[in-house]
Amino acid sequence: MISPEVRVKIRSLFFAEHWKIGTIAAQLGVHPDTVRLAIESDMFRQGHRDRQTLTMPYLGFIEQTLDEYPDLTAARLFEMIRTRGYQGSLRQLRRVIDGMRPTKHEAFLQLQTFPGEQAQADWASFGTLKVGSTKRKLSCFVIVLSHSRGFWLEFFLDQFLETFLLGHVHAFEDWGGVARTTLYDNLKSVVLGRMGDKIRFHPRILELAGHYHFSPVPCNVRAGNEKGRVERLIRYIRTSFFAARRFRDLSDLNRQAMKWRNEVAYQRPHPEKKNLSVGDVFLEEKPLLLQLPAHPMETDLLRPTHSGKTIYVRFDGNDYSIPPQAVRKPLTLAVGSSLIRILDGSTEIARHRRSYDRGQKVSDPAHIEALLAEKKKALTSTATGRLNILIPRAEEFLATAFQRGESVARLTRQLLLLIDLYGGDEVNAAVAEALEKSTASVSSLNYILNRRHRNRRARLASVDLSRHPHLADLAVPTHKLEEYDELAKDTDDEDDE
Repeated sequence: MISPEVRVKIRSLFFAEHWKIGTIAAQLGVHPDTVRLAIESDMFRQGHRDRQTLTMPYLGFIEQTLDEYPDLTAARLFEMIRTRGYQGSLRQLRRVIDGMRPTKHEAFLQLQTFPGEQAQADWASFGTLKVGSTKRKLSCFVIVLSHSRGFWLEFFLDQFLETFLLGHVHAFEDWGGVARTTLYDNLKSVVLGRMGDKIRFHPRILELAGHYHFSPVPCNVRAGNEKGRVERLIRYIRTSFFAARRFRDLSDLNRQAMKWRNEVAYQRPHPEKKNLSVGDVFLEEKPLLLQLPAHPMETDLLRPTHSGKTIYVRFDGNDYSIPPQAVRKPLTLAVGSSLIRILDGSTEIARHRRSYDRGQKVSDPAHIEALLAEKKKALTSTATGRLNILIPRAEEFLATAFQRGESVARLTRQLLLLIDLYGGDEVNAAVAEALEKSTASVSSLNYILNRRHRNRRARLASVDLSRHPHLADLAVPTHKLEEYDELAKDTDDEDDE
């Protein structure tokens, strides 16, 4: 028996809120038959009998078909019995066969692993992150030790294979060891192909496993339950760490992730050893991990490249500078998560910080200076180039003279002769004065240079009497001009003779 209050609640939920019988029973903690009695479900049974009346002739055929093909859909059964005269609807048929199809529930064994035996790794997507003027996909690499639940998480802006390898290397260094096996989903970066029990691993994954002495193990197809540790951890990261999280950039996000792991995730009780925290069990498991090799594995992406006519090579939408002597040569890009190195053979010729923005030119000032030095050297090898270097306003002077009808080639040669005769500074000053007076011609330059030369000689010929006091009283007699005429006349007579 149920109380009148419960009976009223059942009828209100069924008739007013239109809850199903099973939902009401589960929420109120009563048996479904109790709910049926409360709502007096006998009044609905006539319709049920009517529906069954339409399907009754076909029940044997449906049952026999489902026994032979248990996964056959209701839609296909509907088409089969409709051709045999069925007049009802697909919805009616679904209600009838719902109880006829056996429901199979797969039983799973609880996964028990020894300390240091297994790790599970996977990628998780966390939307996008704005970097400069572009957006990048934000992903998190997650790897967890199955026994202790000690884990490593690291956010990246791509899911390249090399980034996947780098996440492993950082995790192993953080743990101070390696589990004997690592379980993966059937990622393309791990499994290239499989046929039954035959699996073809990616060569870089085999290289990683060989370097750290662990065995990669892929899950069976459509068997995500086999890596439930990492799946549950990813859900925990989403809800406990990432939800409503504010951060400046990727490095700030990873810094906060490590702080959260150590101060929150590692302090929660272990799922099986309730009296210990996850951090405590991890410290117990840590000595049982495989030892690390002497050197970490190199995980950089190696990609052949070459530059065109410029001193830049392109990667991921950005340009990175190289020395001028490496232009048009075959080179190799070594790309890491934060650094890009450019190799000529085995020799590193450039390195840059990696940009996750797009359309950027990342330049080394030394490369720009080397290019300018080469251009300057090439420029001085021609007459025009030498003139432009020595006379900054030479191009303006030549253009003005050209408009006046002068020959540019002849002017260039004459300017170079004047530079050899008077020097670059003097000609440069004369060019500036000629342009200011709008007299851009060689004759004007000759006049200005001769004048400046005479003035300089006059300044050099003057005597500072303050330094020669004995000359202060020196008197030079003035001769009559007729005497100079007589001298000139005698000279002319001698020339006639």
